[in-house]
Amino acid sequence: MRRSIRELTIVREPRTRYGSLEDVMHAIRDHRPLDLNAEVWRSAHPAGSFREWKKLAQQCLSEGLHYDPGPVDLRAAVSARTERDGYILETVEFNTTPWFRVEGYFLLPTGVRYPVPGLVVAHAWGGPMLFGKDRIVPEPGGRDHPVLAKHRREYYSGKYLAEEFARRGYAVIVIDAFHFGPRIPLGFADIPERLDPYALDEKSLMALHEQVSSYRCLHHAVRQLNWAGTTWMGVLFWDDSRSVDYLLSRKEVDPNRIGCTGLSGGAWRTNVLAALDPRIRASVSVGWMTSGDHQQLYNATAVGTFAFLPGVWNRLDLPDLPIMSAPVASMVVVGTEDPLFDPNGFEEAIRQIGLGYEWAGCPERFQALAPPKGHCYDAEIQQAAIAWFDQHL
Repeated sequence: MRRSIRELTIVREPRTRYGSLEDVMHAIRDHRPLDLNAEVWRSAHPAGSFREWKKLAQQCLSEGLHYDPGPVDLRAAVSARTERDGYILETVEFNTTPWFRVEGYFLLPTGVRYPVPGLVVAHAWGGPMLFGKDRIVPEPGGRDHPVLAKHRREYYSGKYLAEEFARRGYAVIVIDAFHFGPRIPLGFADIPERLDPYALDEKSLMALHEQVSSYRCLHHAVRQLNWAGTTWMGVLFWDDSRSVDYLLSRKEVDPNRIGCTGLSGGAWRTNVLAALDPRIRASVSVGWMTSGDHQQLYNATAVGTFAFLPGVWNRLDLPDLPIMSAPVASMVVVGTEDPLFDPNGFEEAIRQIGLGYEWAGCPERFQALAPPKGHCYDAEIQQAAIAWFDQHL
């Protein structure tokens, strides 16, 4: 059962104390009812069912996105197609809203019998913002960049994440998230109006990355989105849900075997997509799970701009995301050495998710992993994810 934030303990030294206002923030947090947290709601409604709670929780989250672009014609197109070892790589375009047309990579395995299961694979938030999908898919023209290579080595054991799934028989769609790759605000805050990040040397690229990821740029994006009446996560969710639409538009993909996965901010996108899109059947979230109270004590800044949802986190807690996805087969992974999250926060989240899946009647469809690793989706975790998808898709 939920305790006051003042009663909680964390293992690590806090990273984001708010000075003289820290106690005020704790008081505000304790004043939140969290009445739609699965454990709290179940205690207050002993005769209530999991299905009743799930409907209320999904409604709260969906409304909290403040974004519903309505029906859209994908008008999907393939602009390039190359043969790779074990798969075909296509550069594709499709509409996610009447105002966004995104470019993506579609990886189609070869040497298999169609239709095959499909995956939405999301790139991380942290890393070079001038690149999005190119972090986890090899650029069709064969180009690479030292910054990308370093990012892959640090977070993915030097591998292209999406490529690993494609070579194991999964059709994969990867898009640039809002504010990444070609979707950065060109022409704003000294960002050039035309840009080829592959043409920049490492020093120049990182200098431009600092501009794109600066407080000035990100805060302006949040203000613009809020002024437009929406949220960052609202844009991300609908782009990702349209990516499911794209998978289903391909005859090579089995519509009944769709999953999603990602690291860090990509894990956050995975959790929300699985929570709200009923077409998702399995998910693997890597490097993004904790309890909200522990996270405020330890490292509130890790809950980045993409997670700001006023009217949601006063009622729901972060572990409620995978709980409301049940019976989706959900694997949640956070390394015990991950500096973004305190181990006590992850343990509390896993406790809640486990109880939620028991309440949903499918405890076997949830698995938590806490390997002795930092913030990464390395080769070992990749193999665990593939095994999970093989089992459930």
